[in-house]
Amino acid sequence: MKLTMIAAIGKNNELGKDNKLLWHLPQDMKFFREQTKGHTIIMGRKTFESLPGLLPHRHHIVISRSHPDLPKEVEIYDSPDAFIEAYQDTEEEIFVIGGAMIYKEFLPCAYRLLLTEIDQAYDADAFFPSFNKEDYTKTILTDITEEGVHYHHIEYLRK
Repeated sequence: MKLTMIAAIGKNNELGKDNKLLWHLPQDMKFFREQTKGHTIIMGRKTFESLPGLLPHRHHIVISRSHPDLPKEVEIYDSPDAFIEAYQDTEEEIFVIGGAMIYKEFLPCAYRLLLTEIDQAYDADAFFPSFNKEDYTKTILTDITEEGVHYHHIEYLRK
């Protein structure tokens, strides 16, 4: 299994507040769509509930202990371990899309991080877990200013 984490984070690893993103950056949303289209995406229940609905051309997996009432197209696991056991033999690249607890749980398993690093600090209640950047090879993919916000898409590959 090849796990890639994809997230947009502020200067202090901010992810969101009140189960919402902190910014609206159309080029970043396009980047997310292009990276995840045709792949399996894994997320927590709250992240799924924050989506506008099922994202087209993606297989959705939700990790939730509460067994929520989700659309039949969504695959549900009650723990990260149960998901890993079910998918351990797959060669597919799977994208972890949030939230904070799911990122924290899967960080040790991820071989690649695709982070949108935004050059501003925000008021947030959810944060991407800190990680040792020395453990990764860093490649800056883009340098964008949009809606008055400067950011980079950065790929971190585990060494």
